This record gives sequence, C-alpha cells and structure tokens, in this order.
Amino acid sequence: MVIGDGVLTPAMSVISAISGIKTDAENLTHDWVMTLSCVILVGLFALQYAGTHRVGFLFAPIVVIWLISIMLIGLYNTIIWNPKIVYALSPSYIVKFFKETGKDGWISLGGVLLSVAGTEAMYADLGHFSACSMKLTFAFLVYPCLVIQYMGQAAFLSKNIECATNSFYSSIPRRVYWPVFVIATLAAIVGSQSIITATFSIVKQCNSLGCFPRVKIVHTSKHKGQIYVPEINWILMILMLLVAVGFQDTTLIGNAYGLSCMTVMFITTFLMTLVIVFVWQRSLIVAASFLLFFWFIEGLYLSSAAIKAPQGGWVSLLFSFILLIVMLVWHYGTRKKYKYDLHNKVPLKWILGLGPSLGIVRVPGIGLIYSELVTGVPPIFSHFVTNLPAFHNVLVFVCVKSVPVPYVSSNERFLIGRVGPRPYRMYRCIVRYGYKDTHQDIGNFEELLIKCLAEFIQMDSVEPQLPTSESPSLDGRMAVISTKLHPNSSFIISDDDFETCSTIESSKSLTLQSVGSSYDDANPENKKRRVRFNLPENPGMDPEVRDELLDLAQAKEAGVAYIMGHSYVKAQKSSSCWKKLVVDVGYSFLRKNCRGSAVSLNIPHISLIEVGMIYYV
Repeated sequence: MVIGDGVLTPAMSVISAISGIKTDAENLTHDWVMTLSCVILVGLFALQYAGTHRVGFLFAPIVVIWLISIMLIGLYNTIIWNPKIVYALSPSYIVKFFKETGKDGWISLGGVLLSVAGTEAMYADLGHFSACSMKLTFAFLVYPCLVIQYMGQAAFLSKNIECATNSFYSSIPRRVYWPVFVIATLAAIVGSQSIITATFSIVKQCNSLGCFPRVKIVHTSKHKGQIYVPEINWILMILMLLVAVGFQDTTLIGNAYGLSCMTVMFITTFLMTLVIVFVWQRSLIVAASFLLFFWFIEGLYLSSAAIKAPQGGWVSLLFSFILLIVMLVWHYGTRKKYKYDLHNKVPLKWILGLGPSLGIVRVPGIGLIYSELVTGVPPIFSHFVTNLPAFHNVLVFVCVKSVPVPYVSSNERFLIGRVGPRPYRMYRCIVRYGYKDTHQDIGNFEELLIKCLAEFIQMDSVEPQLPTSESPSLDGRMAVISTKLHPNSSFIISDDDFETCSTIESSKSLTLQSVGSSYDDANPENKKRRVRFNLPENPGMDPEVRDELLDLAQAKEAGVAYIMGHSYVKAQKSSSCWKKLVVDVGYSFLRKNCRGSAVSLNIPHISLIEVGMIYYV
C-alpha cells in the first residue's frame, strides 16, 4: 500500500495544486491543467537520478513557509468571515454532527480523512531525523497550522457556500493569490518527493530481506538513505501518468489515495501492538487496549473509505495486490531454492575422504565460492569439480546475509571459521549486512577478507577451544573477526603503488597479467587499489601457522576468483499446476528480469566464474 502511495500521492498533490490556477485564470481549460500537471510530474521523476542532496536544503524552508502561509490565511478568514468558528474545536460538535447526519456523516469520513492524509509522510523521514524532532514538529507546527487553516476555510464557507468545490483557493485574498499558488505547487512537489524517496527506501529494505526482486540501487549522496532505484522510478512514473490521465479527477484519485492511507494506518496499528508486546515487553492488556481503541476509530474511517472502492478506490487495491503477488512469488521461489541447497549439501566426510588435495589439481589463487548456506558445502562446489577437476589452493565459502537490523558494525561484519582440517586450506566466511547498509567496494572487501582470514589463522593456533586438525568437528565453529588489524598481527600490509619489491612473487603468467592490465585500462571505474600482504621474519611463530599464512599471501598475489551458481529453478514434474505456474512462469520471469547476484555484489566480470545448475524444487 505504501509503494502504491508512491503512485497516487504525486498525482493527487500536484494536480490539486495546479488546479487552483483556474480560480484566477477562468479561461484555462481542464486539459491545459492536466497537461501542465503531467509535465511537472514527469520532470519530478526524471530528476530523481540526480538525488536530492543538491536541493534538499530548500525542502524545509518551502514546507515551513507553506505551513505558515496557510495558517495566516486561515487566521485571516476566521477573523474576517466568522470568528465564532473557534467554538468548533469542542469535541461535542462531532457528536452533534453524527446525530444530525447519520449514515451520510459516516460516508463523509472518507473525505474528512483527506484533510490529514499526507501529514503521515513526514514520518517516512524517521531514518534521517530523530523521533523527538518528529513529535515536536508535528505537535507545534504541522497540527496547529492545519487546524487553523481548516478553521479559516469553514469560516469562509459559512458565508460563501457556493465556493465549496474549490474552497481553499477561493478563500485566498486576491493580493497574495499568486505567491500562495507558487508556494503550494512547490510544497506539492516536496511532498511528492518525500513519498517517492520513502518508496525507494522500502524497496531497498524489502530487497535486503529477500522479499523483493533484486533491483539497481544507486546512492546519490554520501549520506545514508539517499538512494535512487531506476526501475522503480520509471515504473512509478508510468503508473502515475496512467492514473492521472485515466481519471483526470482528483475526487476519484482521492478515493484511491484515502483508502491506501487508511489501510496503511490500520495495519500499522496492528504491527505497533506487536512492538508493545514483544519489544517493549508490556502486558497483553495494555496492547489489547491500544489496539481496540485505535482500531475502533480507524475502522470507522477505513469502512467509509472502503465503500468508495468502485469510485476509484479499486486502483490502490489493484496496485497492492500486484505488488503482493510479486513479493510472495519471489519469496517462495527464493526459499525453495535455499531449501534445495540445504538438503543437497556435499557431505564433509566425502570431502575429507579425498585428502588435502580433494582428489583434484590445486592451482594458485583464492576461490571465493558464494552460497546462501551458513553451514556445509554447497552443491555447486561438487558440480564444479566434477566437470572441471581443478580448484584453487585456498577455498573460502562466502555467505552474504542481510540481518533484520538497520546497520551492522564493521567490527562485527565478518564471521570466520574453518572447514575441515588445517592442511585443506578451506574456510568459511559469513558477511553480515543490515538492511540499510551499503555493500562494500569489492577491492576493499578482498582486503578486509584477507585480513580477517589472517587474524583467524593466528587466533586458531592459540585458542584451544577452536577446532584443530585433530578435532572431531568437521565444520569448525565461527568466530567474529574485527576488520581492524591487530597490532601484533604477523601480516604487513602495503599499498602496491608504493611497494617496489615484494617477498612474494606473483604466480600469474605474463599473459594473464597482460589481460588483467588491459581490462583495468578499459574499465577505469573498476580499477581497484592493489594491496600486498607480506610476512616478516618471526622465529617464534609456529611453522604450521607461518606456512598457512604464507599460502594465503601467495594465493592472494596469484589472484582471487569468484565462483557463483547460475541456477535455473524448475518445479518437479509431480508438482501441482499452481506450483508450476508460480515457479516455472512467475519466479523464472522475475529472475530473468531482475539484476543478477554478481552485479548486486559488484563482482568484476573478469574474475567471475558461473556454474550452471538446474534446481528441481
């Protein structure tokens, strides 16, 4: 529903603001108003790629000026037309209102809802501002300004009921009409921008949690949270134009907008109840009281908005239903693929039976095998070595996990463990990211991974509780390794730009070095800083540890290869028709049209090896 708001809010806000031009320019047709609105909306979406950091400093002044302007206009109308309207602040009038209007009063709640719809968009900025600042802003600026403005409109309408169809612009004094029109248009654009940004943020977080197909995420600023999602941006723009041109009526768009906003509030209240119970650890009585009180109020508004579904409200339901199907299909296919990997893991006993060489040729270099498994050996490894019996001297099974917290500290990001005995040179690395974290540059990732592996190798030699080569444990326990190099580390790290000689010779052939150099020259944006890891002389070091560290450093000099599965997920022949439709059609379509895992992880193509596999789920 919130993503659907990203379609409805810009259309509703901008068209409502621009339509006021007809108050002072009566000869302007409705078609011209719609054309001007669509031009502004297309421009708004077209400029999203540049980010908001360059003009973001204007947003707060525009909104503040807008709120103060409508407050002063409301105050003016109250004084000029009907000062007694202040008595309407008494809650007794709502009781009288329902007594006199009955069912019609309940139906009108769907329209009353629009008087506050939009103010909740400010809470989408909770990622950028504190909760305290949000409370103060709403209580002492937004709410008073809205109440005074609507009070002024009511005072104006009490003497000018014929202007009810366009009460806001009609109530503006002629001398300040055009300045208010300009600031209203700018405020509508800012409000539209906030919900578009919130949509990008929600899609990114759903993507990180595996609930949405992979999309391109561009960080438009060094500040966290300022992102741009091209695919979502253009889809929103096309849908928004279809809604604007199709309806051409803010009443119909308002019905869809109101139903969407009210549904979001209704569901949020239920989710808040879960927070009260499980996060705040309050009693069920407190949570139930909160839920029943707010659901009674919101239920009245939601039921009133729901009966207007045939008059435009169906659009928000359709948008949410399509998005829900996409998210469910993606999540279902992803989970089935993960369970296939889980149930078809390569037995470690089989690997250990092959000996340290694994029964294959071990070539210089580091092989990073990406998998979603946090334990065991993924099936793509056995599939690879079966068809090409050669692998790197150092194997690292890498699992990138998004955890349900906003950010993960860099010192807690890497979990390192050993797979099998020490001579096998096989490790496991779990890299944890929060759903708001930015994935690291691949060159920096390689450097940090080697640092953490070196720290783990040294820690493994002095920590008796960790599994050794004689341990009965086949898949060693994991340890959190800080990305900061320990002061007593045996590794010397130097930048290749300043290193003229090295104690470790690269095992790359001249041909491979030439190919890599040509690739860097042709792709300067992918060229990364080269770092050397050297071992100084240390007579007190355990010979086995020194040999392992030396193998690691030599493997790093030889190069790093990234091995990933290029999977095709298909339903089993015995599956039901629904499952075949979901997996073979829906999930396959989404996988073919979303970004690949290698692109999402910024893996360079020159170092990528993809292993094709068919998953029958």
